[in-house]
Amino acid sequence: MSLHVESIGSGAPLLLIHGWGMHGGVWSELAQKLAVNFRVHSIDLPGYGYSKIEDSNQRNNSDIWSIDAVVDELSSCFPESLNVCGWSLGGQVALRWAVREPLKVSRLILVASTPCFVQRNDWPFGMEKSVLEKFATELEENHATTLRRFITLQLRGSENERELLAMLRERLLSRGAPDMGALRSGLSILRDVDLRSELQDVSQPTLVIAGERDKLTPREASHSLARTIPRASLVEVMGAAHAPFLSHPDSFTKHVKSFLNE
Repeated sequence: MSLHVESIGSGAPLLLIHGWGMHGGVWSELAQKLAVNFRVHSIDLPGYGYSKIEDSNQRNNSDIWSIDAVVDELSSCFPESLNVCGWSLGGQVALRWAVREPLKVSRLILVASTPCFVQRNDWPFGMEKSVLEKFATELEENHATTLRRFITLQLRGSENERELLAMLRERLLSRGAPDMGALRSGLSILRDVDLRSELQDVSQPTLVIAGERDKLTPREASHSLARTIPRASLVEVMGAAHAPFLSHPDSFTKHVKSFLNE
């Protein structure tokens, strides 16, 4: 398995990790802005975009698609220490990587992410498990429609919602359809992974960026992240939903640059 990486700019390295259903191209405008000051790497996670899975016989092997397997791939791809920015599902991957290999991740940025996507008895800041299970069922019936619906939920309530929705729908399949195994296992990670017990072990300076109008990841989850991670700070982007780097790119870029230059 080889991961597709696009790199631009010069300076301190910064890796951008996308969320479920998308690919590294979702960062293209942001990467251009940040490349003025940083060496920006935009990656396609396994099975997304141009990071194809060669052996189709292995697609149902859960070990290939676990969060730790993805971290292993990233660690092999990037042997040097770097700053890491993860969005949504990518934030969980980045968080897990930061805990597992603190010397690899120098600074951590978590965008519209959460340690636990699903509601639990002691965690009200997530979506109902039945919602993700419904997504999983619909994915098997019509994956294209399910992906488009998920994009709609990501942007619901955001400023410039209609324009952003048109842009993301166009970009969604611009690198080909994502691998079904990647989509299935990504939903499994969203449903099953709970990283709350690991937050106290995050040693890196961390910036948590939340969208004020996020319908997928409640803002309370971001507030909890910022309170629990020892060296974390919180930025809430007013008027943004689940993709603040798309709806408010100038404000987002300003916060990221300020944090990485501290």
